[in-house]
Amino acid sequence: MNHDDESELFNRLEADLAADSEPNQGGEVVDLDKVRSARESADSPATEPTADREPEPGDPAARVMVDGPAQKGPGYLGRLAGAKRRQVVPEWLKSPDELKTAAGWVARHYGHLVGYHVFRSPAYAARLALQSPRGAAKFIGGTMRWVADKEGEPVRLAMVEREDAATYLKLSRQRDGRVRLRTLVVILASVIGLGAALALYVLAPTWLAAVSVGAVLMALGYAGESPDAPVINRAVELPKAQKLTSDIVLRALAALSISQINQAIAKGRDGFVFSAPITRDGPGWRAEGDLPYGVTVSDVMDRRDRLASGLRRPLGCVWPEAVPDEHTGRLVLWVGDQDMSKAKQPVWPLVKSGSVDLFKPTAFGTDQRGRWVNLSLMYIAGIVGAIPRMGKTFLLRLLLLIAALDPRAELHTYDLKGTGDLDPVGEKCSHRHRAGEDEEDIEYAIQDLRALREELRRRAKMIRSLPRDICPESKVTSELASKPKLGLHPIVIGVDECQVWFEHPKYGAEFEEICTDLVKRGPATGITLLLATQRPDSKSLPTGISANASTRFCMKVMGQIENDMVLGTGSYKRGVRATMFAWGDKGIHYFVGEGSDARIVRSVYVDAVIAETIASRARQLREDAGTLTGHAAGEAPEADAAASYDLLRDLLAVVAPEEPKVWNEVAVARLAELRPEVYGGWEAEQLTSALKPYGVPTGQVWGKTEDGKGANRRGFERVKLTTAIAERDGKRDAG
Repeated sequence: MNHDDESELFNRLEADLAADSEPNQGGEVVDLDKVRSARESADSPATEPTADREPEPGDPAARVMVDGPAQKGPGYLGRLAGAKRRQVVPEWLKSPDELKTAAGWVARHYGHLVGYHVFRSPAYAARLALQSPRGAAKFIGGTMRWVADKEGEPVRLAMVEREDAATYLKLSRQRDGRVRLRTLVVILASVIGLGAALALYVLAPTWLAAVSVGAVLMALGYAGESPDAPVINRAVELPKAQKLTSDIVLRALAALSISQINQAIAKGRDGFVFSAPITRDGPGWRAEGDLPYGVTVSDVMDRRDRLASGLRRPLGCVWPEAVPDEHTGRLVLWVGDQDMSKAKQPVWPLVKSGSVDLFKPTAFGTDQRGRWVNLSLMYIAGIVGAIPRMGKTFLLRLLLLIAALDPRAELHTYDLKGTGDLDPVGEKCSHRHRAGEDEEDIEYAIQDLRALREELRRRAKMIRSLPRDICPESKVTSELASKPKLGLHPIVIGVDECQVWFEHPKYGAEFEEICTDLVKRGPATGITLLLATQRPDSKSLPTGISANASTRFCMKVMGQIENDMVLGTGSYKRGVRATMFAWGDKGIHYFVGEGSDARIVRSVYVDAVIAETIASRARQLREDAGTLTGHAAGEAPEADAAASYDLLRDLLAVVAPEEPKVWNEVAVARLAELRPEVYGGWEAEQLTSALKPYGVPTGQVWGKTEDGKGANRRGFERVKLTTAIAERDGKRDAG
């Protein structure tokens, strides 16, 4: 406080005392702190006259209050109720499979450790015995130096150089006392040691003397060990991964060149606010926290390569993830000890033995932490998408092998790439199987899909006819699938390079229409469709299919459109980006399904040899159960009369040129007369569904009944038939 302030303060005090005092009133004590507070309040703008009156409209001094009154937060009990409680028991202890896997790893590790050293123990003993003379020399020399107080000699010499006689004499007296005491200790130890050795030699049994001498030799040998030539080597070379610390995380985030993070650091604030301690999470470290305002997890995922560089870790070790239940700036960073694509996976439980119930979850891959990820192949329709050479076909074959291990399942496998990757499953277990995209292969497939569409309708009627207590949820269950008389066994259809079907000039529309129906209605009836493609766009993967598939597997793709086609619209914006996978991340993909958010999974690697072995075991299960049918049993499909004829040209034949419009019921009756073996039993509604894939619309058409009365009924225009035929044949000729 300066002198002017003091004068002003005391002038105010005198004025207040003069105004409030009375002639007979005595003095009173003034609290200076209160007075200073009052002065500060008086000097603040809140006590100015403009604040004491209601501001007038247009007054420039008027204040605009944008923040409401302070709201009291929840009480202590409310905060406790909304608190996030960390699990008392870790997940790996809750799961018997994970506990068994972890216990197996530990047992194998220490079993290997013990076996390694036990086998080499004779060599260890021999080397230690050879090193014992050097160890004895080191022991005696060290003892003599200790007795002579050699550790204090440099200090005493320093005092001599400084010519500090007083300090030197003091140190000399201290050294003499130490030497006398240590000499006495050595003499006593020598006498006691020699006496004990003599007593052991005379009184102890031979084995105890041998053990004692051996222990002394081993100890002396260990003392004589050279630092650059250790006797005992490591049995297991553990990866030396650097511990993840807050400084390392902040350094890595600062290297991403994100402006908001750099601005926060430049202003002295943290570029990342940790919401939990950095902890070990499986074979890696887990850090969680909030990014600066305006920065999303997607921004970090786009710079995953820079993040890995900042952490000084391989790209396959660094996995940034979003937290679905939190805001888009909450980041979970998991940094593994090893590259995910190179880390050793646990042995797949089904590789050597076991069968599958498709209605129950089955392990098919592991997450970043090495934990099993399960999948059930019933009640789903699946899409597998990736660029070439990322493991898409291997994943589809793995899923089909899982299906084959359920002897009730009927497999339909189509390898449209034609390389035979699905042959181990198709040749040994599939009811229908084809490899290639020739015209006869396409005819074979469309015939099979037509039969499956009819099977879908039959199953729907069967489920509707079952009593409510047997089928309470109006869908196929494991119990119903086990009853052969109902014919509700699981059907799994696997198609590799499905774009060949949907882009076919003649049957493409029909393939799309049937597959869309199977995706929408198939899961409840026990039919699962799995489609794999390396070109996930709207032509290769129709939106009616991609929008209704409940399970997605997306390996590396090149752009946002492909990412969202496989993983669902908006996935890229939510931070689920398969574009971040590297070329070396083969078999690693985003998995969406099983009622959970997108997870990064590394599928089990099953090569062709192992696939043959598993398929042979699956075939044996089917032979034992009596469910081997179709292609695997050497049975050719029944001839499909409809596949040999052209619906559009048959309609053109039964509709005269002078008839511009025809009712469906009239056309169906004429078709039945033309080819009763093909169209017999067709109804008007069935013709509408059959024309839809060809782009021939049906609607209300004016016509006359047999008695000559006019009426509006569902029909089509003949010109639409000719247009559809011309477009189809033109595409086919162009192809």
